[in-house]
Amino acid sequence: MRRRSLLTGAAATAAAAGSAAVVSGCGSSAGAGVPTLDFLSLAWQEESVKTNKALVAQWNDQHPEVQVRYVQGSWDDVHDQLLTSFEGGTAPDIIHDEGNDLTDFGSGGYLADLAPLLPAATRGRIPSAVWDMARVGGGLYGVPFLQEPRVLIANRTLLAKAGIGLPDAAKPWTWQEFEDIAKELSHTGGGSAERYGIAWPMSSPVSVTLNLALTTGGRILYRKDDGRTEVRLEQADSAFAELVRRQVGADRSAPATALGMSGGDALPGFFAGRYAMLPLNLSYRQQIQQQAPAHFDWVTLPLPVGAGAPDGGRAQGVSPQTLSVSKDCGHKASAAAFIDFMTRTDHLVELARGDWMAPTGTDALRDPSITTDKLGWNTGMSVAAHLVASPALGRRGYPEWSDKVATPALQQFFSGGIGLDTLRKKLVRDGNRVFDRYRT
Repeated sequence: MRRRSLLTGAAATAAAAGSAAVVSGCGSSAGAGVPTLDFLSLAWQEESVKTNKALVAQWNDQHPEVQVRYVQGSWDDVHDQLLTSFEGGTAPDIIHDEGNDLTDFGSGGYLADLAPLLPAATRGRIPSAVWDMARVGGGLYGVPFLQEPRVLIANRTLLAKAGIGLPDAAKPWTWQEFEDIAKELSHTGGGSAERYGIAWPMSSPVSVTLNLALTTGGRILYRKDDGRTEVRLEQADSAFAELVRRQVGADRSAPATALGMSGGDALPGFFAGRYAMLPLNLSYRQQIQQQAPAHFDWVTLPLPVGAGAPDGGRAQGVSPQTLSVSKDCGHKASAAAFIDFMTRTDHLVELARGDWMAPTGTDALRDPSITTDKLGWNTGMSVAAHLVASPALGRRGYPEWSDKVATPALQQFFSGGIGLDTLRKKLVRDGNRVFDRYRT
């Protein structure tokens, strides 16, 4: 869910400037006078920032008794900066972050338990399975409000020339069909005609591999009966990773050079026709809409599904964006009321449109403005209806396993540097040693 790789230019500058505010920002006290709550927002796209600021202004007009101050943050290093501000007693009152961070911050005692603070109306807007993505150790430490699935963004012209029919959310390709089509679209051997059916930007390979392992019936990270985490890499767990390696190595339908890229890095090659399809998070549609050359015809397709997997292979893992309240906030009830305001159905839709993502609310997901066929919205909302909790959520030790074990091992595997047995040994043997140190 993190959007670090997308920060460029003015957005990066603004976010970097805002990052300082995270460290120097100070949560409200319970003293006299009209309280002002600091709201750390990680919105970065112009449309999204504008929406968030407009909602804050609307709140302030309607609630003179408690004001909210918009504080711009950055996805780049929000975890470390929040940790510093928590330790220093300068944390913002209301925090925009993502589900993965709730494990450390919730269990670390930095966030308020929202269960007794949120009104029933807030609870009723969002499905219970989504609320489970924000629970840690019996506490509820965030309100999940935005999420996004992976989709395929395809060059419609290239697929049409090849006579390839487009799938839809009701009948997506299977992974096997996708693999065959990617080979059919590929023309390798060098020269200007060289083209790959797909490119896999894997600069951050772990969350992608975990979340898409669900499409083949795997999950890699499992919860044992005693609550501890166990790493496994059986056939269903490794099927997605093996497909990527096969496309890069044996099929040559995906370029090895794209493995180290972010999604944004791969866009110029996509626009140039070097890649016929890209697997990207749903929000990338905005960049494509803004940056694609004139007359470039693109289409949003559902991600392929694993035959025989639960939910027809449509389930993907996700770590949703969340709104939380600092444990040190002096006006927790007011902060929870602001979160309730931000997550009203109409406001969820505004925020989703601003970020080109999917809202978590049941009614918001049905809003006509985001279920239109234009710009892939309807496909995105259909795929989002099958999102489930990422296998990474609630796993203490995940950041260390991801950074020190899984990332280098998967990068070596995808590039052909190691085989499946060695990948299994690294992920499972080395990984379980890491998670065993985080027993709860």
